[in-house]
Amino acid sequence: MAWHIIDDVTTNRVVLGAACAAALFLAGCQSKTATPAAPPADAYAVVNGHAITRDDVERAFRQTSDPSQPLSATEALTTKVGVLDDLIVEALLTARAQQEKLQVADADVDKALADAKKGQTDQAFEQQLTARKLTLNEVRDGLRRRLLAQKALDHDVTEKVTVSDQEITDAFNANRAQFNLPEDALHLAQIIVTPVRDQQIVNQTGDDATTPDAARAKVTMLMQRLQEGTPFADLARNYSEDAESTPRGGDLGLVPMSSIRQAPPPLRDAVLQLTPGKARVVNQGGAVTIIYVVSREPAGQRDLSTPGVKDQISQALKAQRQELMRTAYLAKLRNEAQITNYLARNIVDSQGRSGDPQRAAGK
Repeated sequence: MAWHIIDDVTTNRVVLGAACAAALFLAGCQSKTATPAAPPADAYAVVNGHAITRDDVERAFRQTSDPSQPLSATEALTTKVGVLDDLIVEALLTARAQQEKLQVADADVDKALADAKKGQTDQAFEQQLTARKLTLNEVRDGLRRRLLAQKALDHDVTEKVTVSDQEITDAFNANRAQFNLPEDALHLAQIIVTPVRDQQIVNQTGDDATTPDAARAKVTMLMQRLQEGTPFADLARNYSEDAESTPRGGDLGLVPMSSIRQAPPPLRDAVLQLTPGKARVVNQGGAVTIIYVVSREPAGQRDLSTPGVKDQISQALKAQRQELMRTAYLAKLRNEAQITNYLARNIVDSQGRSGDPQRAAGK
C-alpha cells in the first residue's frame, strides 16, 4: 500500500520511459533517392549508425530473466522488445556522454557490482552468472554503460534543474491550507520492491527485481546499506520500483494518524512502532515495502519556518521539473536521431509470429 502525499504541490504521478523508436528518414536528391548502407545481418536496431545486435539484446535479456522460470516464446519476445528499447535509450545517452567527455571511474563500477551482488557470496554470484550464460566482464561492461548513461542524464537534466526561493514561497502560499494539519501526522517515505518484471523502471540505476529470490536479496542489500548510513532518499531514487514516489526519494509526505490506523495491520503496526530515522520491512501480497519514518508532526498550522517544510516543497518541485525535463529530453534525443528498430518492424510484419534476427534485419 502506498499513501498519497497530503500536499497538493507534491502530488504528481510520474510517468517515466521514452516514446517508441522514431522512423529513419531517408534524405533524397532531386533525381534519385540515396540508398542507405545495409545493416549487419544480426542487427535488431541501428541507432545513428551504431548497431544493436541480437547478441546485445540476448545478453541484456539474460541479465533480467530468471533461468529457472522459462518464458513462453511470446512472453520472451515481448520482454526483448522492452529490453531493446532500453538499449536504444542507453545508446543515445552514452553517445551524449562521450560528446561531453564524461567518464565513469572504476571505483564506481566496483560499487555498482557490489550492489548487484545484493549480499551474495562470490561463489553464489558466479553461479548466477553461469546460469545466465554471462561473464563477469560482460556484467561490468553493462554496469559501466548504465552509469555512463545516468551521467549524461545528470549532466543534461538533473544538474540543470533549480528551484528559487520565490517559487517555494508561491507554492506554499497556493497550498497553505494543506500545511494546516488537523491532526498529528507522520512524515513517511518508502521503497517498493516487487518480485516481477516491471514495465517501467524509474529508479536511477535501472535495477529491477524480477523473481522472489531477487526481491529478497535486494531488500537485504537495501537494509544493509541503510544500516551503513546511506541516506534513505538516495536508496529510494536508485532502487525503488514505485513509479510515483521514487523520483521524490520515496517521499510520501505527511500521513495523518487516522489514515495510518486504517492501513492494513502489518503496515499500520510497523509504522506505529517506528521512531523517526528508522525503517522496517513489510511484506504485502508478494511485494515488499521498506517503510521509513522521517519525522512526527503535531497538529497545527505549519509555515516556511517550520523545519522540513521548505525542503519538502523544494524537493517536490524539483522532482516534478526533473521528470518533465527527463521525458522531454529523451524525446528530443530520439527526434534528432536516426533510429531503425528492425525487431519491432519484423514483429509487426509477421503479425507477432517472428523475432528472427535475419528477418528482423529485412534479410
